[in-house]
Amino acid sequence: MRRLLIAVALMGLFAFPTFAFAQELALKRVMLSSGGLGYFEYEATVEGDATLKVTVSLEQVDDVLKSLVVYDDKGAVGGLSLPGKEPLTQAFKDLPFDQAALESPAALLGALKGAQISVGGTKAVSGRVVSVEEDTISLGEGKGTTKRTRVTLFTDRGLQQFILEDVENLQFTDAALRDKVGQALLAIQSNRAKEARTLELSARGQGKRTVRVAYIVSAPVWKASYRLTLPGDPAAPRSALQGWATVENLSDQDWKEIELTLVSGRPVAFHQALYEAYYVTRPEIPVEVAGRLMPNVDRGGVDANLNRPKANIVPPLPAPSPANRFQERGVGTAAMAPPPPMAGGAEQTEATDAATQVVFKFPRAVSVANGRTLSIPILDRQVPAQRLALYQADTAARNPLAAIRITNDGETGLPPGILTIYERDKAGNVSYVGDARLSGFPVGETRLLAYALDEKITIERTVAQTERVATGTIVNGVLRYSRLLHQSTFYRVRGPAKEPRQLIVVQQRLANWTLVKPDAKGVEISEGNYRIPFQLPGGDKTQVLEVAQEQTQTQELRLLDGAGDQIKLFAQAQEFDAKTREALTKVLQMQQAVVGAQRVVTQIDAEKQQIVQEQARLRDNLARVPANSDLQRRYLATLDKQETDLEALGQRRAEAEKAVETARAALRTYVSQLG
Repeated sequence: MRRLLIAVALMGLFAFPTFAFAQELALKRVMLSSGGLGYFEYEATVEGDATLKVTVSLEQVDDVLKSLVVYDDKGAVGGLSLPGKEPLTQAFKDLPFDQAALESPAALLGALKGAQISVGGTKAVSGRVVSVEEDTISLGEGKGTTKRTRVTLFTDRGLQQFILEDVENLQFTDAALRDKVGQALLAIQSNRAKEARTLELSARGQGKRTVRVAYIVSAPVWKASYRLTLPGDPAAPRSALQGWATVENLSDQDWKEIELTLVSGRPVAFHQALYEAYYVTRPEIPVEVAGRLMPNVDRGGVDANLNRPKANIVPPLPAPSPANRFQERGVGTAAMAPPPPMAGGAEQTEATDAATQVVFKFPRAVSVANGRTLSIPILDRQVPAQRLALYQADTAARNPLAAIRITNDGETGLPPGILTIYERDKAGNVSYVGDARLSGFPVGETRLLAYALDEKITIERTVAQTERVATGTIVNGVLRYSRLLHQSTFYRVRGPAKEPRQLIVVQQRLANWTLVKPDAKGVEISEGNYRIPFQLPGGDKTQVLEVAQEQTQTQELRLLDGAGDQIKLFAQAQEFDAKTREALTKVLQMQQAVVGAQRVVTQIDAEKQQIVQEQARLRDNLARVPANSDLQRRYLATLDKQETDLEALGQRRAEAEKAVETARAALRTYVSQLG
């Protein structure tokens, strides 16, 4: 049965159209970016018109369609073609059977009922397929049963049947149907590589020439790592720095003798689903069925804007000359020209600084099999290095960190990476002392690299803060004064017993505060912190180091609204000048006069309230005593006297309120004249 299905496929393939020869492109150059992108450039030598072929993974097709570029000095690009994103679905879309029909000859014949076939062998027969049925046949003598496929054909001699499993040869009589079956089988074979797509690029031109094709796709980030070896002499000014790059080839193809370039940078990169099919949804409107329409007769028209100028017609840009080839290739701004002849004996990696990145180009061709990792040196030179102690209270509160200050005095920046530090003793033996993290390192900058705890130095830290009034002036009745906030951090440091050491203290830089101690000369600012250097002499001595910051806060007080206690405090402030203190003292006295006058009003109100309460008691008693009694006459006399007293209190209160208003007016007049 397998032979039969193959025979059916071959019959279809005989009529399948052939394609022009497609030439494979050879990978020549790879540029990897620390931004997670890879530039892949292929070459092929062609003559005349040619079709170039390159295979990429399905997930890379979007990026290839976005970034593919062709370099052909003597030709032009005819176009790019590739299978659809779902080629198998499209292949069966217009066929009279589905993919399941190709699972077996019985399934195919069942799906193509009515098709004309011819069967060869001992029982040759031709006709149209009527039915395909599965029979269960006993093998006899207790041997069980087996499945057989019975096919019924409509022939010139009526209905005839045959067992499909006994047939030696079967073919479709219709050549067009054979072609369709062959196309379907070829589509299934091509679709076995579900995660890959083969792109065919047509190149149009004359003569023999080299065509280059390049694109940018996602790639594993290459990593930089460093090794710093400290010399045996702590006072030595320079140390040996070596840099390595780790590269993974996960491109689904081997890199054979390719030109490799590494780029450290952060280019802006986008992804767009160009391999997806998008459709615009249109609003659906009903079909209008109406009576006969009689449109109006068109009488002509005029331009609505008679003064509108003619549009400027911009001629199309001329096609680029073959001589003006695109020279900059790669990720971001890195340049990659065609590979020059190999330089004999040159092993040093070529490093250059671009506008936004550092480029490392390897002098010799590189080979990396798919799925393997490569680690290669990119840097080997001496750099200025100074040993010191770095105190970061958030990292270690009691001891500083052993650190190295290195300076990039080379010609190019260095990408970020982890740094392993070794130390060589006086005998030349090397030992591991710690790791550090190196950030992006431009030319001319320095980095502090902490790698271990320095237990030879002990630090105790305390913080104190004070506040005092600094200055004050009165303007338009408003006291404008400043407060000076002072914060000091004291470090009690016990240095190493036998060696001097430079200590760098990392102190938080308070927002809108000023460093007043120590002097700012030599102090660095990094990520919101001060880096303050102190020199520690040897001899196990303890010294106190102070870091002080100050802030001036300006505030205002309206003297008419100020509390007496607050104004009294400012009137006694020796930081204010004598004139301001005298004015505040006068304001305080006038405020006290207002308070005294207001106190009289309050006392009168209290007396009045007491009389009103007594009158209420008397009126309540009057309701209970006999009329014309002596007690009644006594209560009435008392009420009469209280009314007289209330009238007198009312006059006194009016005079007291007038005194309050007079005192307030005097205060307002005086305050308004200040400043």
